Amino acid sequence: MSDQPSAPVPGLPDRPVVTAGIVVFDGVTLLDVIGPHTAFALAGMNVQLVAETLTPISTDTSIRLPPDVTIERCPQDLDIVCVPGGSVGDAMLDIKLRDFLRARAATARYVTSVCSGALILAAAGLLDGYRAATHWASRDLLAALGVEVSTKRVCMDRNRITGGGITAGIDFGLAVVGEVLGREVAEFVQLGMEYNPKPPFNTGSPETAGADLTALFTTVTKPIFQPMADATAQVLARRVAR
Repeated sequence: MSDQPSAPVPGLPDRPVVTAGIVVFDGVTLLDVIGPHTAFALAGMNVQLVAETLTPISTDTSIRLPPDVTIERCPQDLDIVCVPGGSVGDAMLDIKLRDFLRARAATARYVTSVCSGALILAAAGLLDGYRAATHWASRDLLAALGVEVSTKRVCMDRNRITGGGITAGIDFGLAVVGEVLGREVAEFVQLGMEYNPKPPFNTGSPETAGADLTALFTTVTKPIFQPMADATAQVLARRVAR
C-alpha cells in the first residue's frame, strides 16, 4: 500500500491510498457491487472492478458493468479483495478465478465478500478456519463447505470481513472503511450517502418475515439457488477425491 495521502478532507485526518479490487462475473448482483463501491470510492479509495476479460458483465438487472482491469493485469498489491454475490455457481467452479483469489489473498490486508460471494471464497479455501456471513438463504451451503456461519449483518474475523445479503453490502462497505481508514472517515461517508435506513416493512430477515413468506421465497428462488447447491456439491466431491 502506498503511503501517499489521498486528497485531504477538511476536519478529517489524512488518509493513505487504499486499493480495493472488486471481482465481478456474469450474474453478479448489482447492489452487491454498488454498495461497497460507493462507500469505498467516497472514502477516497482506488476502486477497480476486476474480471477475466474487459467484456461488460451481465448483472441481475438490465445494467451491465464494464470492468476496469483483467485478472492478469490486476495490481498485485491489493489492500482489499472483495467478492460480491449473485448467481455464483459457475464462479465457484472457475479454476482461474479461484487461483487469482488465492494469489491476491496471500498478500491483501483484507479478504472480503458480500452476500453469496462468501461461497466463492469458501470454494477457494479462503474461509477455512474463519467465521463468515452470507445471504440467509445460502447459510446452509456455506456451512456445508466447512465454514462457521455468522448471522450478523457484517462479520469480522481477523482479516476476513463478510457481509450478509445484498443491502448488507452498504453496512459492509462502511464497516470496511471504518476498519481501514477509521471511524471519522466512515461516519463522514455514511452522512454523505445519507444512509439512515427506515424500511417500510419489517420483512428483511426470515426471523421477522415469518414462516409463510420465507417458505414462499425459498420456493420461488429455488431455480436461482440450485446451481449454487450443485456447485457446492462439486466442490465437496473434489475435496474428497483429493
